[in-house]
Amino acid sequence: MSATTSTSTPGDPRSAIQAAFSRAITAILGDEFAEADPLIRNTTNPDHGDFQCNAAMGLAKRIGRKPRDLAEDLLQAVDLGDLADPPEIAGPGFINIRLRTDTIAAAVQQMDAPALGVIPSDDPRPIVVDLCGVNVAKQMHVGHLRSTIIGDALARVLERRGRAVVRENHLGDWGLPIAMVLHRLREAGTDLDALTLTELDVAYREAQASARDDAAGLRAANERHAGPHRIAELEAQQSGAEQARSAAADTLVALQQGDDELVRDWNRLIDVTMQAVYDALDLLNVQMGPENNRGESFYRDHLQPVIDHFEKNKLCRTDDGALVVDFEDRERPLLIRKRDGGFLYATSDLAAIHHRTQETGADRCIYVVDARQKDHFRDVFDAARIAQWDRTNDGHEVQLVHVPFGSILGPDKKPLKTRSGTNLTLASLLSEAVERGTREVAARAESPSAPTHGLDDAGIAAIGRAVGIGAVKYADLSSDLVRDYVFDMDRMIAFEGDTGPYLQYAHARICTLLEKAGDLDPAAPIRLEDNQERQLALVLLRYPGVVADVAASLEPHRLCGYLHELADTFSGFYQACPVLKAEDEIRQSRLRLCDLTRRVLEDGLGLLGIEAPPRM
Repeated sequence: MSATTSTSTPGDPRSAIQAAFSRAITAILGDEFAEADPLIRNTTNPDHGDFQCNAAMGLAKRIGRKPRDLAEDLLQAVDLGDLADPPEIAGPGFINIRLRTDTIAAAVQQMDAPALGVIPSDDPRPIVVDLCGVNVAKQMHVGHLRSTIIGDALARVLERRGRAVVRENHLGDWGLPIAMVLHRLREAGTDLDALTLTELDVAYREAQASARDDAAGLRAANERHAGPHRIAELEAQQSGAEQARSAAADTLVALQQGDDELVRDWNRLIDVTMQAVYDALDLLNVQMGPENNRGESFYRDHLQPVIDHFEKNKLCRTDDGALVVDFEDRERPLLIRKRDGGFLYATSDLAAIHHRTQETGADRCIYVVDARQKDHFRDVFDAARIAQWDRTNDGHEVQLVHVPFGSILGPDKKPLKTRSGTNLTLASLLSEAVERGTREVAARAESPSAPTHGLDDAGIAAIGRAVGIGAVKYADLSSDLVRDYVFDMDRMIAFEGDTGPYLQYAHARICTLLEKAGDLDPAAPIRLEDNQERQLALVLLRYPGVVADVAASLEPHRLCGYLHELADTFSGFYQACPVLKAEDEIRQSRLRLCDLTRRVLEDGLGLLGIEAPPRM
């Protein structure tokens, strides 16, 4: 594809420049350099052009030539067509490139369409995104926030690229812990029809405590000849724990065998848990519902076939009665069945991979799970490859990807908790965010000049919710995912700086501007006579490439950084280029730039799952 052809396609001109210089490098140095990076960068000084090719220095060193001589050869070989003015060499071998203004304007006009230049993929295979991962009978805590909103953002970006995405909540709804809760509630005669999540959460903790023995403590007490009261206390605890586990095991067996009453009560536990989850998802503007739940109970009949496959194909070995999978590059094996015949999380995860790749046909399985599970997923993915489940049934290679994320920390740089030291629930965190957002919006609405002045309480509350939730989501998504970050509501909720409210406010300001103008002509030609207009156009043209980049890298902070840069660039444009008072042709051109900026901000925020209110 020639550079001239590429300019007829909406998108980032940098991509066309990069492709042209890649062809030039290959033409000069041969096919072995076909993958060399042309190192196309933005110039730091607009007087030197728009972009710079920095490849000559590194390539010249590899082949033993002078960088400036190689840069001269690149100039002779590169064909930029009508994309740019003739490039120039600067310094030891930098190549400066200035785009033609009419080419930029034409590209922006082509981008100004419903798709905003984003080219959809034609791959029909689905992508599975494993997110949320809540456990039945437990309240969502702040740790679920990151998995949920990161996974939702990635799913939205992939869908924006035209891929079919299957969101899956790998619900912890099966096994001994759930049976323990069921037994405790039934033994206490609890009315499950009136059960609340708070009561269920308490029952879960009490069930765990009742089954917790202290065999080591009892041995130590006997060895040290502790007093009879202490020994009796530990013996009672040991006996009680054994009885609790035995009763829970019996309950689980009955549940596995389909006891009608137990199954009904089990479903009630799921309903109580998930209603609170759906409330949180709705508040977070996350696209998930009951159809996205595929819990451990779904895979319970898939676990033994996993073991059978590994045994039949001699992919595992017996180790002291347990089954393990070995890896060539590490001493640590993967345990897939316990000595007593019980299954593990690894078994369930392998069953899920088999289902997702062999039955669903996904060619990309993305697991949004905290970084502490890094080794687990490395082992599970490698075991799946050993089982040859890393290809779809039609032979297409499957990408198994763990997207790790760090922890949310409090001001003390420790995991975020309440003042009493207990885990902070997600519901309480979101409630605070909405309250703070509403307070900020209400304070601004008091000014007679504010677009929100005179709005009723419901209107203020709706915007406040969007601002508060947007602040939390943007703060989370704008950082490098694997890093821990400090939760600072004061910083997050600010209308200035690198925050969600700043981007929402930039969008709302443009909405107000366009409403005042009232005469936008979507067919008016775009003219880029001022340097600030030109810079805004160049940033706008990068949007399709940023969306494609995030879909490939699975790093939403890149989109956040782009949107912040776009808002800042628009602010510079607005300060330097009058819009409403400009002459008609210039006015219409600038209104189109304003409207395109508004739509890109709205679309980009939407990919992050953040609302873009038209008034703030």
